[in-house]
Amino acid sequence: MSIGVGIIGAGIMGADHARIIAGSVAGAHLAAISDADATRAKAVADETGAGRVMADPYALIADPEVGAVLIASPDATHADYTIACIKAGKPVLCEKPLAPTAAEGLRVIEAELSAGKRLVQLGFMRRFDPGYIEVKQQLESGRFGAALAFHCVHRNATAAPHFDEAASIFSSCGHEIDITRFVLSAELTRVQVLRPRKSALARFHDPLLAVFETSAGQLVDVELFLNAQYGYDVRGELVCETGCIAFGPALNTAVRHDGVTSTSLAPDWRPRFAAAYRIQNQAWIKSISTGVPAGASAWDGYLVTVAADAGVRALTATGAIAIPQEKCPAFYSL
Repeated sequence: MSIGVGIIGAGIMGADHARIIAGSVAGAHLAAISDADATRAKAVADETGAGRVMADPYALIADPEVGAVLIASPDATHADYTIACIKAGKPVLCEKPLAPTAAEGLRVIEAELSAGKRLVQLGFMRRFDPGYIEVKQQLESGRFGAALAFHCVHRNATAAPHFDEAASIFSSCGHEIDITRFVLSAELTRVQVLRPRKSALARFHDPLLAVFETSAGQLVDVELFLNAQYGYDVRGELVCETGCIAFGPALNTAVRHDGVTSTSLAPDWRPRFAAAYRIQNQAWIKSISTGVPAGASAWDGYLVTVAADAGVRALTATGAIAIPQEKCPAFYSL
C-alpha cells in the first residue's frame, strides 16, 4: 500500500524532498503540495507528478488522501504545522528546527505526549549519512576505547543573505549539536563561543568557534565558517583513547593528474548529503508502515533548540554557560 505524502513548502528543500519522494522512495507517492507561492508549488507538482496543489497547508494536513506530511516551510511555521499534524493523527517529517524557540518546541512535545503516539521525526539527515554512521559504529565497536574529543568543521561557500551570528549558531551549528548527541550518546552541558579574526568577506563576525562540554566529559569544538568561499566543507575527527576516526567532506572520487591529487567539493549541502536525504525519507516511510520510529524524535529536536539557544546566549557571555538539562520523558526513551 502506497502512502500519500503531502509536502508543505515548495522552496529549495521542499522541491528536493518532492523529487526524492517521487523518484527514490518505495511505498509512497506525492498526494499534494502546498506553498505560499502558488506558481512555485505548481511548478514542483508538475515536475514530480504530485496529485494536487493546495493553497491552505491546514487543508492539506486534513485531507483524507494525505496519509503523512513533510514540512519544509519557513522555520517559524514548523511548530504550528507539526502540532496540526499530531492533532490529525498523521505522521510528520519536519525539517529542522522543530521550532525557533525552546518554549515553542515544548508545545510540540506536549501535543505529542497528549496524543500518546510517536508521530514526529525531525529532518536531521546526518543521522542517516554513511560517514557519520560508520563513525558511530567504529566508536561503539570498542576498538578505539572511549571518545575524548570531537573536532567538527562546518564551512559554507557564502552565507545566506538573512544570516548573522545567531543564525550561524542556531541554524548551521544545530546539525553538529544533534550529530554530536547521536555519535557520542551523551548530552551537551556547557557551551562557549569564541571569535577568531573576522573575515573581511563576511557581513557578520565569521568564523566562530563553538566549544561544547558533554555529560561524559568530552570536548566538542565546532568551527563555523559560513563565508569560506571555496565550497561546502563538512568533516570531523573523533579522538579516542587508542586511535582517531575521521571522515571527509566528499563522497566522490579522487583524481590524480598533472602532479595534483584533488577531489571536488559540493557547492552546498544538498549534493554532499544527497544519499542521507534518500535514506532518511525511505526510513521515514518504512517507520510509518512498521510503527517503529526512525531518526531524530521531537525530543531530540527540542534538545537541539535548547542547546542552540544557549549557544546564542554565549555569543555575548564571558566564558562558558550552562545548557539546561532536562529529564527525557519515558515516552521518548522507549
